Amino acid sequence: MAQPAAGKGLHHGLPVMLGEVTSLLAADSVAVAPRLLGAVLTTRSPQGEVAVRLTEVEAYRGEADPGSHAYRGRTARNASMFEAAGVIYVYFTYGMHYCANIVCGPVGSSRAVLLRGGEVTAGLELARRRRPAARTDRDLARGPARLCQALGLTRDDDGVRLGPPGSRVTLTLPGPGLGPDPERIRTGPRTGVAGPGGDGAVFPWRFWLDGEPTVSPYKPARPRRRGRNGR
Repeated sequence: MAQPAAGKGLHHGLPVMLGEVTSLLAADSVAVAPRLLGAVLTTRSPQGEVAVRLTEVEAYRGEADPGSHAYRGRTARNASMFEAAGVIYVYFTYGMHYCANIVCGPVGSSRAVLLRGGEVTAGLELARRRRPAARTDRDLARGPARLCQALGLTRDDDGVRLGPPGSRVTLTLPGPGLGPDPERIRTGPRTGVAGPGGDGAVFPWRFWLDGEPTVSPYKPARPRRRGRNGR
């Protein structure tokens, strides 16, 4: 079977073939996450296309991870996490925001990488229209909800599979030797994760590129406010 054609020109350097993206995503999310730094996620719609170079991600390991949406098993909300590698899992949070993940590993493993931040590298004007509250271009996709808004991703995209150039959503890896310097990759606790899953010594699964202005600031989970009955 012929290999899909490579994507073109939406990031610095030659793109990697779609087959190599599929091969990468077949691995565990903790191994995949740092390798997505410097990759470009592109969405296409009737309004145009927007591309974001990823600078910050977080890994989640399903039922083996108390910080994961899939920790207690499959539900209608998280069903896409249990699909095969290359599916997009989009969830709605705080009654107003969408966040996007790329599913990794084999069917049923519920591994995923949350896309936390990046730099808009194509479709800047469209991203600005979608993110009118952004004070500067660095803030267009700085944080998972902002990234989704800039890319135009919503719950309607939940379950969509990454495809070849021209698809609704594509992922392009940097060519050999053109990715970020490994010395710039930092790790730490995941942002806003409460309970055991927020322990950075056990789950240091937030990955980011040091010195990138599009990386969001780390924020620990906010303690839950107790009601008058102490619960």
